[in-house]
Formats: sequence, C-alpha cells, structure tokens
Amino acid sequence: MQISATSVDALCIPLWLKIAYTAFVAVLVPVYWANYGPSNFLYFCDLALLVTLAAIWLESPLLASMPAVGILAPQVLWVVDFVGNLLGHPLVGMTDYMFNPALPLHLRALSLFHGWLPFLLVYLVWQLGYDRRAFRSWTMLAVGVLLVCYLFMPPPRPDAGTAVVNINYVFGMSDSHPQTWMPGWAWFLCLLVGIPALMFTPTHWALARWMRPVGSPGSAPT
Repeated sequence: MQISATSVDALCIPLWLKIAYTAFVAVLVPVYWANYGPSNFLYFCDLALLVTLAAIWLESPLLASMPAVGILAPQVLWVVDFVGNLLGHPLVGMTDYMFNPALPLHLRALSLFHGWLPFLLVYLVWQLGYDRRAFRSWTMLAVGVLLVCYLFMPPPRPDAGTAVVNINYVFGMSDSHPQTWMPGWAWFLCLLVGIPALMFTPTHWALARWMRPVGSPGSAPT
C-alpha cells in the first residue's frame, strides 16, 4: 500500500523532540557511566531509555512498543510512589532514593526520566501504532538480561551505597540483603515467570486494545 509523503510527514515524531531526547540521553549516559558504571544500563528502565532513542529516530513501531510493554506498569507505579513521597505518604518506597540528600542532586534530577518516559512511550505508540511482536521481543530480551544479572552481576550487600547491586531485583527486593522467603533459585524462577505474566502481559493487552495496530489507517509504516 502506498502512503503519501503528506501522511507520513504528519505522523513524524517532531524534530525538536528527537533533538531534545537525544541531548538528554547524551548527558545521562556519561554521567551514569561515571557514577554507577556500565552495568547500570542493565536495569530495564535504563535499557528502555536507550531503545526509545532508537525508536524515535527510526520511527519504528516495534522499537517504541517494546519498552512500552516492558516498563509502563512499573514506571506508573514509580510515578505514584514519587507523588506519594512528595505528599509524605510513600506507597512502596521505590522512590525513597529520590529524597535521599546523600545522593547528589544532579543524579536525582536525571532520574526524573522515570516519571516522564512512560508518558512519552504512550505518545510514541499512539503516533506510530502498536506492534504486537513487542511482547515476545521484550520478553526474550528481559529474560536474557535477568539471566545476566543473576549469573554475573553483584548481589545485595549492606555497604553497597551507590554501587550497582541486585540489578532488576534478581536476589530480592532489598539492595542490602538477599530475600529469605525461599531459595534464591526459586525467587529467580518466580521473576522469570512473574514479570512477563504480571507486568508485560496486562500492558500488552491494554496496548493491543486501546492503541492503533501497526498497518491500520493512520499508522506509520514499518
């Protein structure tokens, strides 16, 4: 099917957004690398940030849909917890670090991307269309990352400070000590099954239900 240049232009991600997003990533990556090290980019949220950079320049529905499936649910929870912390009533404590004066202010400021990235991803998928292959693609990527984190990355420790440990919670919910509810391997297997089932699947269903599918009228070409 031929798509006119006019209709494609109308659906393009604005150039100012591409430049602004690229500038932000160009600042964040070296700062995070210097303070946290390269392993920090194994966190799903940071990985999503980098995939989104490719998505906005390539205007790829698949690359926009993958991080949307992967992080919308936990990042919305981040937003709710952050607002709760602002009001003095944190929900789950996942944004407590944002209010820790021991953490440099510029690092906490950069971390605010957790709050606006999910809304940007919704916009991108709305513009480009939802690619149903995203669920399978992000799930495969997530499983691979979880395996790397479990097998090769540092476990929790009490003196971790700002060191990157327990990436993606593969050893439990605390960065200071592993969980003790069950054997470590059992916890990890629960993550391998639970994250796709409880986070990716509902998000996939919602996006497939409410977003324009790729290839429908008005969606960008793949």
